[in-house]
Amino acid sequence: MELGLHIADFTWNGGPAALATNLADHVRAAEDVGIQRITVMDHFWQLSGVGPVEHEMLEAYTALGFIAAHTTKARLHTLVTGVIYREPALLAKAVTTLDVLSNGRAALGIGAAWNEQECIGLGIRFPPVKERFERLEEAIRICLQMWSDSEEPFDGAYYHLERTLNSPQSIQRPHPPLMIGGGGERKTLRLVAKYADSCNISTATDVVHKLEVLRRHCDELGRDYDTIEKTAMMVVDETSSTDDIVRAAADLAGKGFTATYIFTRNMPERAKIIDLIGAAVPQLA
Repeated sequence: MELGLHIADFTWNGGPAALATNLADHVRAAEDVGIQRITVMDHFWQLSGVGPVEHEMLEAYTALGFIAAHTTKARLHTLVTGVIYREPALLAKAVTTLDVLSNGRAALGIGAAWNEQECIGLGIRFPPVKERFERLEEAIRICLQMWSDSEEPFDGAYYHLERTLNSPQSIQRPHPPLMIGGGGERKTLRLVAKYADSCNISTATDVVHKLEVLRRHCDELGRDYDTIEKTAMMVVDETSSTDDIVRAAADLAGKGFTATYIFTRNMPERAKIIDLIGAAVPQLA
């Protein structure tokens, strides 16, 4: 079981003026204790389940570029990008750039988007759910085409590209790993079976049932279920212990998961976060 550091809360001691220094120190410390993946949310406002909406939130791909410059080993990606936030070609270019500048450590995490509140607040169009999922599949196809040798046009229902040129190409070939986030049984997990290298499923759901649904989709589409990495998320706070992390992660491993991304809530002291997660890393290796 690999542990990832999912940075969902940037409200640390020192405030915004110290945020650059604190973030650089935080991700270096994460690598030093053996954390193998570092991710950020792709949101513009803080989520109510983590903190007040007014709390600090960094733009995802700018933050990942900064993190890449201060790390050397960890896989880097969003958990996960909302498809409606960027044109697919721009998204492919951003992930490719991250992959090149991190020496092949980027991945693409993507989903259909759900946060209507921040979209309305910032003037980002929030289409109906059907359209968001149709856009998600087209965006995935565009990214995969841009990472291929093809420069042919792409003509979809929503996106129209005359030339899918992408230079430089990603370091990782045939492309950076593709993660689809979410556990929707009819649409999301079917897209996972069709396209993804990994999925991320909330532990607030019946994960065993979700994996059974994913297996059925794989069988229907002729996909080898075992080629898809299963990942989950876990929240910790000041009351959590390393034993809590180890028990929960070991339980997930027994159900077929190979990576758990841990995020914190109400933990303004960065060192405590690293100590807590870092102590669990060797126990789960």
